[in-house]
Amino acid sequence: MIVMSAVRHAAAGSAALLFALPVPVAAASPARPVPRVVASVGEPTPPARQYVDRTRLDRQGTQVQRLPGAPALPSVSALSWLVADASSGEVLAARNAHRKLPPASTLKSLFALTALPHHRPSEQHTVADSELTGIGAGSSLVGVKEGYTYKVSDLWNGVFLSSGNDAVHVLAEMNGGWESMTRQMQEKARSLGAEDTHVVSPDGYDAPGQVSSAYDLAVFGRTGLQDPAFARYCSTAYAEFPAGSSSYGIANTNRLLTGENGVERYPGLLGIKNGYTSNAGNTLISAARRGDRTLVVSVMNPQEGGGLAVYEEARQLLDWGFEAAGRVQPVGSLAPVRAKAAADSGTRAVSVTREKPGTATVAARAGAEAVAAPAPARKTPEPEASGPSAGLPLALVGSACGAALALWGWRRRTAHRASGSVRP
Repeated sequence: MIVMSAVRHAAAGSAALLFALPVPVAAASPARPVPRVVASVGEPTPPARQYVDRTRLDRQGTQVQRLPGAPALPSVSALSWLVADASSGEVLAARNAHRKLPPASTLKSLFALTALPHHRPSEQHTVADSELTGIGAGSSLVGVKEGYTYKVSDLWNGVFLSSGNDAVHVLAEMNGGWESMTRQMQEKARSLGAEDTHVVSPDGYDAPGQVSSAYDLAVFGRTGLQDPAFARYCSTAYAEFPAGSSSYGIANTNRLLTGENGVERYPGLLGIKNGYTSNAGNTLISAARRGDRTLVVSVMNPQEGGGLAVYEEARQLLDWGFEAAGRVQPVGSLAPVRAKAAADSGTRAVSVTREKPGTATVAARAGAEAVAAPAPARKTPEPEASGPSAGLPLALVGSACGAALALWGWRRRTAHRASGSVRP
C-alpha cells in the first residue's frame, strides 16, 4: 500500500520539498470506510433548538418563553412544577425547577428505574418475615404477607398501583438490601443528570434529608417511559393481587388514570406516579400522549385546593403544554449533560448535538422575559470509530511525514558532505 505524503519545509528562503514515500502497512483485512460513531441520549434534540440555556432553570420563579400566539400559562399553586416534551427532553416551562423538596412516593419511580431490570416478571419469590421489617408507620400497603409466594410482576403492581411500601421492601431485599438499594438509587439518579435528589428511604417515606425536585422527577418519568416494563406498570389502572389461593382487586391511586374520587380521567394519560406524605404534601409525575406528541409533567406540593388539587394542576399544565407545543422557545432540557472527559484518561466527550457552521441560536421572544443567546460553541470534530482501527489513518500520515523528514535530512547531509560544508 502506498501512502502519498507531502511535507512542506520552509527555512532561510529554501524551496518547498515534496516527497512521495512508500509506507509499509501491516497485513490487514481489505480497506473499508471507517464507520462514524453518533452519540445520543434518548431522542435527539431538534436541530433548530440544539443549544438551550440550561441556566434558566436554576432561577427562581416561572420560566417560559412564549412565541406569538402561545397561550398564557395557567395559574397553579404548586411550589414547584415542570412541563417537558418527553421525546426531545425540551422543557417548555417550569417554576422553581430545581427547588429541593420531599418527593413522597414519586421517588418510587427512581426505585423502579434502578431495580426493574434485575428480575424477570415471571420470577417467583417467597416472602420472609425479615423482608417486611422497618416499614414506616402509616405507610401505604398492598398487602404482602410473610410466607406467601408472589411473581415479581405482582410485586411491581403493588408498587405502582397501591404505592405499597411493603412491596418496595421485599423488592429492595431481593436487590441487595435496603442500604444497598439506597446507594444504587443515588448512583442511578446521578447517571441520569438528576443532581437535586438525595435518597434516604427508597420507598419515598419521609426521612431527614430526603429531597428531589420537579426537574429530577420529570427526568425519572421521561426515562421510565423508555422502558416498556416501566411504561406498562405505570399505566395499569387495575390488577389482581394474589392472596394465597385467591386474589383481590387493586386500583391505581393515580386519579388521573382511573377517574375516581371525583377526578375526571385525563385522555391519553400514560400514568407514572403519585405520592403523599404529611411533610411532602401531594406530589405527582404524569405523562400523556396526544397525536404524535408526549408530554411529561411534574407537580410538587400545591398550596391550594386540598388533596386533589395536584391532579387538577397537572391537568391544566398538560392542557397548556399540548396547546403551547411549537409556540414556545424551550427554557431547558431534561437530557443529561455529558461529563467532561478526564485529561488523564485520554477519553473525549462526544457532543450529543452539533451546531452547523455559520449558524447561531436565536432566542425568540414575545410576551416573555428575554434570554441572552449563549456564545456560539466551537464545533466538535466528527468522532471516528473507537478501537484499534480508529487511529490508523492518522498513524499512516504520521509515519509518512516522519519518514519524509528523515529522508530529507539524510539527503541534505549527504549533499553538504559532498560540498565539504557539514558541521560536526
